Amino acid sequence: MPADLQSETTELLQRLVQFDTVNPPGNERACQEYLAAHLGAAGFEVELLGAEEERPNLIARLRGEAEGPTLAFLGHVDTVLANPDEWEHDPWSGALADGFLWGRGALDMKSQVAAEVAAAVALARDGWRPAKGELLVICVVDEETGGRLGAQWLTEHHPDKVRCDYLLNEGGGEVFEYRGRRRYGVCTAEKGVFRFTITTAGVAGHASQPKMGDNALLKLAPLLERLATRQPSYELTEAPAAFLRGLGENPADPAAAVARMEATDPRLIAMFEPMFGVTFTPTKVSASEKINVIPSRAELKVDCRVPPGLGQEAVRKAIAEVLGPEDGFRISFDEQVSGNSSPIGSLLREAINGWISSQDPAASTVPLILPGFTDSRHFRAAFPDCVAYGFFPQLHQTRFETAPLVHSANERIDVRDLGFAATFYRDVARELLR
Repeated sequence: MPADLQSETTELLQRLVQFDTVNPPGNERACQEYLAAHLGAAGFEVELLGAEEERPNLIARLRGEAEGPTLAFLGHVDTVLANPDEWEHDPWSGALADGFLWGRGALDMKSQVAAEVAAAVALARDGWRPAKGELLVICVVDEETGGRLGAQWLTEHHPDKVRCDYLLNEGGGEVFEYRGRRRYGVCTAEKGVFRFTITTAGVAGHASQPKMGDNALLKLAPLLERLATRQPSYELTEAPAAFLRGLGENPADPAAAVARMEATDPRLIAMFEPMFGVTFTPTKVSASEKINVIPSRAELKVDCRVPPGLGQEAVRKAIAEVLGPEDGFRISFDEQVSGNSSPIGSLLREAINGWISSQDPAASTVPLILPGFTDSRHFRAAFPDCVAYGFFPQLHQTRFETAPLVHSANERIDVRDLGFAATFYRDVARELLR
């Protein structure tokens, strides 16, 4: 990889980390103005657009010589909170130590923003222009709290300015090894949320006389026990089936595949098993409002995640499997948002595969479903034909190493991966816009 591109990406990321863009409140304007000046000086047409003055989104455009596809590099510049007392290096220092760049956003996701911008600037500065189509760099605000002022606002209020055919965003790319072979995950889909409440009923009474009432809270105990000891059966959709095939496993027998994965490396299960179907995680309990009153009503909130292609019918089937029939409790849905996805096969996927083959010949890619969500969902909703993938390739820092650091103390990235990723973005733009 070019040493100058790695150096430029590292310096750019250091500067981005030094902008405190913790959301809330965000205050991303200074960071966005810095990026706008950087891209504008290289020849991009740059706009700052936002629903709030101090929280603008950046759109930078490099037009081609003829009509063709639009490739967009997407990233967000806001971050979650950091407590400096928990860190070895100040989280807003961008410190370089032991081959890593430290700071809040070093992985999520100012590193990808830096790599995308550095690649785009290097191309434009060298006189490159798309032969067909155009290159967009989109840096948004407010992702960490849902994107209402960022990607959602842009796609709803200025769709023509961010319309694209191919989109590269966060959610995949870190290398992991399975049975002696390296794989890079390409995030092609995101699970939906079908959160629900379990309610039990009883009879109120004075807490000084435990047997006088009928404690609704205690009726949640067996339900919590069931949720603690099992998850719904696997129900593979297209992407996880392709993921297992990519590992050399048989998707027709996911239970056996999971057993082999766990025997190989238990860390694989926590990361990848949620792709294989509906999942339940109990998160909140509420009952009596007073310490001395036996509750006549108790509620348990369950965070339920559902692969794209499955909906409430699959969730109700899973509830019946894990909790049994609604006898002594009641289920009500609080939120229902279907999962979103892009085709696992496309010209963008071919370009990714070709690049990985050239850089790491012994490796391959596998499609992933992200258990959570990213801004890709807003682009998939606004532009149904857009192929959106999460891919930020990292060779030197594995998925096992990065995952525990995201949103945690001592977030850091191997600087070699900054050059690795920036080289990918440079090369994929040349490949798709030629």
